[in-house]
Amino acid sequence: MKRLFLIGFLFFTLVKVIAQPVFADSYPDSINKKRLLITAGFGSSVYLSGLSYLKFIWYTDHERVPFHYYNDSRGYLQIDKGGHAQCAYHESYAAYYALRWSGLDKKRALLYGGPAGLIFQTPIEIFDGLYEGWGFSWSDMAANIFGSLLFVTQEALFDEQVCLMKFSYSPSIYPNYHHILGETQVQRFFYDYNGHTHWLSFGLNRITGIDYIPEWLNFAVGYSANGMIHEFDNPQYYMGKPFPHLERYRQYLFSFDVNFSKIPTKKKCLKKVFRAINILKVPFPSIELNRIDGIKFNPLYF
Repeated sequence: MKRLFLIGFLFFTLVKVIAQPVFADSYPDSINKKRLLITAGFGSSVYLSGLSYLKFIWYTDHERVPFHYYNDSRGYLQIDKGGHAQCAYHESYAAYYALRWSGLDKKRALLYGGPAGLIFQTPIEIFDGLYEGWGFSWSDMAANIFGSLLFVTQEALFDEQVCLMKFSYSPSIYPNYHHILGETQVQRFFYDYNGHTHWLSFGLNRITGIDYIPEWLNFAVGYSANGMIHEFDNPQYYMGKPFPHLERYRQYLFSFDVNFSKIPTKKKCLKKVFRAINILKVPFPSIELNRIDGIKFNPLYF
């Protein structure tokens, strides 16, 4: 679903801040019934609240129609697919560690918590298929599966996340061309996909085996796009006047990053801060590839 993923993304960032005890250095050897009830209750509440929000608020102005499909695989040059994958990845991440905190072993926590991203995202796609103006999207589902699978596969193979999914945002110039991309900075954060970048952030020490590289230093590969006003094509006219030609193009980025969870500290408050902000890519210089500029160096990329 367009733009709703950012609401979910921000929500699960907040969940990470609130549920800090879940991300511990060690976990119980047996099930803690009290913790398991808290986890089940909280997860169910979030799930039901999300369904209620979709039913009674998000779709309230849209007409109910027979179930149908919508092919948006080319939409917004696939930037929104990165958002779907991000949400599913972090939802599975949160669910898995909540179950580990509750005393489930690794195998059962992965079995029940690993698919959480897909479970949370699928109702959104089903609702899309039932309301006018939307439609069930197989490409959205593929992105959801990728996000959850990325988390589960790494946890199963490496007992950690060698590759983190991260997000960064920088205001673009494109809302100046059309109000549909937002009239305030808050609206632009949600509506302007030109300002979004999705990253895969790899632990350099882990993937190279070079011990003297700090464990917190990562190498990040990013994907973004520019020149987008509408989903598939830009308008030809706006407010009765010819609309300027804007090239729609993809950007591939290579940069460094910081894995805050690998920074050693004994201060609990700092650990909480690090866990919360580890969802965001740290600004660094970057090398950018795109078909307009070729190879481009950004002194600092957000």
